[in-house]
Parts: sequence; C-alpha cells; structure tokens
Amino acid sequence: MYRRLYSIVFLIIFLSGCAGRQQGEVQSETRLLLDTYCTITIHGDVGQEMLDDAFALCAELETLFSITIEGSDVWQINHNPGQFIIVNTRTLEVINAGLEFGELSGGMFDIALGRLTRLWNFGSGIEVIPSETEIAAALGAGSFKNINVSADKNIVWIEPPDGGNDGAWIDLGAIAKGYIGDQIAGLLIERGVSGALIDLGGDVVTVGNRPDGNPWRVAVRKPFGEANEMLGVLEVTGLSVISSGTYERRFEIDGVNYHHILDPTTGMPATGDVISATVITENALTGEGLSTLAVLLGSEKIREFFENTPGFIGAVLVLKNGELLEYGDMVLVR
Repeated sequence: MYRRLYSIVFLIIFLSGCAGRQQGEVQSETRLLLDTYCTITIHGDVGQEMLDDAFALCAELETLFSITIEGSDVWQINHNPGQFIIVNTRTLEVINAGLEFGELSGGMFDIALGRLTRLWNFGSGIEVIPSETEIAAALGAGSFKNINVSADKNIVWIEPPDGGNDGAWIDLGAIAKGYIGDQIAGLLIERGVSGALIDLGGDVVTVGNRPDGNPWRVAVRKPFGEANEMLGVLEVTGLSVISSGTYERRFEIDGVNYHHILDPTTGMPATGDVISATVITENALTGEGLSTLAVLLGSEKIREFFENTPGFIGAVLVLKNGELLEYGDMVLVR
C-alpha cells in the first residue's frame, strides 16, 4: 500500500552522529508496518511502552486507511458503491485532504484511482503492463469528484458514474503515510517527548532535535543509485522530509521505466521532467501531497504550489537530465 524501502540510509547517518553516547539516551526500534520498514527513535529513558504505543497507533491507522485490508474504512467504501459508509474521523480527515489536493491540482492528484493502482499492482512482483482496454475501464470508474462526504455525520460514499460501472475505488497510499507520521509525532509530543524521529519507510517526521542538541540529519537519496548513495543531507528540527520518485516501486520492460506515480489523464506512469522530489514541510501530510504532485506536474508547475502552500519550507528536485533544483528556505549539505 505505501511501500518505500530506504530507511536504512537515515539510520546510518543518525547512528554515526550519535557514536559514543550512552546507549540509554536513545531508544529505537524497527517494525514491518504499512508494507515497509518503520523505525521510531525517541530521546531518553521513555520505556518500551512508549514505542509500543507509537507502533500500535501506526497499525491502528493502517487498518482504517488500507485499500487491501478487508473491513478497513477504505475497503468498506470501495466495496459498497453508492452506499453511505460511516467512517472514523481520522479516515475522513485524510479523504478530505486528498480531495483538497485534487481540487487544487485540477485533478492531477486523485485519491480515486484505486482500480487503476490495483491494476498496475506495483510491488507485487508481477511486471505486466495493463492493456489500453483495462486502463480505460479503470479510468472510466470515476474520479475524486465521485467521492461524496458528509462531514457532520462522518459519512463517505462513492457515486458510480453513468453506464453501469461499479464506481471508483479510493486509494490513500499517496497521502496516508504522511498523516500517520503526523499522528505519531503528535502522540509523542503529548506524552512529553522532546526529541524523536519517525521514519515510515523513508517518510521522515522529526520532533525537536537530536540528543546532542543538533538538528536531525536526513539523507536525500540519489535516484536509481545504490541504497546508500545520497545527494546530500538535510538538517531539520521539528519538520518533515518526504520523498517521492520514479525510482521507487517500479519495473522495467524493454528499457522503459514503469513506476507507481500514475497520471490520472492517461492511466500510465507520469512522464514529466522530475524523477525525484524531496519536500520539507511543517507537517508530513502536506509533504506527501507536494512531493507526489512534483512528479506529476513537473518542475515548472510545481513551483507555484510550493510558493502558495502553507507549511512549505523547501524542496530538492532531481530532473531527468540530472539537474538538481533547490527551492525555499533549506540547504542541502553535500
């Protein structure tokens, strides 16, 4: 659902930066959740219960947002087209955020592409390009505009389009991890944690600073490079660092790279000039939307989104021609 697998890059930087410190000052654990490796690192002698509670919240939210877990809020909506489904308030918040990104982007960010994403099925190990007929049918199921929300009653329903189609499926994979990271950070802050780093398969949310008082150091991976190859490091305090790219969930056939960021106008992988987008924001949910849109819209159009989005701090984009662009108030330490 949310697969990204390069968190080890962060761990190398973090551990090297803390060498020589007493082991009890930092507690860190990695678990397999959200179809990826999730690492939570917390300052101080907080006890195992704090980590357990943080991972439990992650697992709880996954059971609400997953497109594949039977009985999840999203599963219930998708498998009952036209019916009113009462959902958790947190599910409603993520869906509303996705709908807002859809409106702002003119439909390029579309959380109703579930039938299309399941058709491509990236990460399954099955490397098959869907037929034009299959893609047309998936796109014909509807868009985010077919999603209806009654916020006062926590009700969501999908109105199937005319023509007897069963209707669109919601897929929150492009935005849910950011929301989950924000929620875990909020829990830790509520519990009095002064410094932590939440790494959900490469989507990083920080609380405060590192144990030595310095900012957290988060790597920006080199697209299509080895797992430990990086372009540089971002130093952040209480901010989120979210990356999207055409080098992640993908396969290659006849020299063509097919990746998981799908263009809702064609049903095919996006073909813009951005192959990697790393975005620094005040909250991870916003970073998720902006990093995905950067790949979908390209380097020229995304500039306006960066400038007009509250909470945007900075971004690093890598283009197909190898050019590296930096935006906003941040410095990539090389």
